[in-house]
Amino acid sequence: MLSNIRVVLVGTSHPGNIGSTARAMKTMGLSTLYLAEPRVAPDGHSVALAAGASDILKHAVTVDSVAEAIADCSLVIATSARSRTLDWPMLEPREAGEKLVASALTGPVAIVFGRENNGLSNEELQKCNYHVAIPANPEYTSLNLAQAVQIICYEARVAHLAQVQRDFENAKPEGYVEPVNEYPFAKERENFFSHLEETLLNTGFIVKQHPGQVMTKLRRLFSRARLERQEMNILRGMLTSIDKKVAPKDNNEA
Repeated sequence: MLSNIRVVLVGTSHPGNIGSTARAMKTMGLSTLYLAEPRVAPDGHSVALAAGASDILKHAVTVDSVAEAIADCSLVIATSARSRTLDWPMLEPREAGEKLVASALTGPVAIVFGRENNGLSNEELQKCNYHVAIPANPEYTSLNLAQAVQIICYEARVAHLAQVQRDFENAKPEGYVEPVNEYPFAKERENFFSHLEETLLNTGFIVKQHPGQVMTKLRRLFSRARLERQEMNILRGMLTSIDKKVAPKDNNEA
C-alpha cells in the first residue's frame, strides 16, 4: 500500500533537501520519489543527508512537470498554506494521510510539495484534488521541506497501520473481493476539464475574450465532489451529446 504513495517534489533547488526527503520517506516506509522539473540533481550531499536511504534516491523518477508526475494517480493532494485567493477543498494532515492510504489500495496516489521559496503555482494547485495545510505555530510557520514531508509521511504511516489493524479484525472469507470505487487518473481529469471548457466555449457559456473565473470555480466544484471514473464518463458523454448539437450550427455558420 505505502509503495503506491508517491512523494512529488517540484522545482527543488537544494540537493540536500532531496536527500533529507528520502530519509524522511524511508523512516515511514514510503519509497516512491518523483522529482518534477528539479533545478538540481541528487548528488553526494544528497546521499549524505539521506543517511541510508540512498536506494530511494537511486530509483527516484525525474519528470518535466507536475502534470507528468501525477498523470496516472487517482488521488493528488498538494501541500499549501491556506489561501484567500484560491478557495480549494482543504484537509488536515491526518485526513490527508487517511485519504492517501485508502486510495492507495487500488493504485498510485501522490502528495505534492512545492518549491522551497514560493511553493506551487495556482495552476499546479488546481491540478490536485485537495490541499493540505500543516497547522504550524502561526507566529513561526517556517517548516523546511523535509520536515513537511516527514509530517505527511508520518500521517500516512499512522493511517496505514490503522488500516492493517482493521483488515486483521475484519478479515473476509478466502476468495472474497471487496468492491471498490474507481477514480479517474489526473490525466483523465485534465482531459475532462479540457473537454468541458471547449464545450462551454462552443455554446457561448464562456466568452473566450473574457473567460473570468468559470473554469477555476468548476475545477473546485468537481474536485470537492471527487467524481468516480464512471461518473466522469457519464459527464463526458453528456458533453459529447452537446457537442453534436452545437457542431452542425457552427458548420452552417462557416
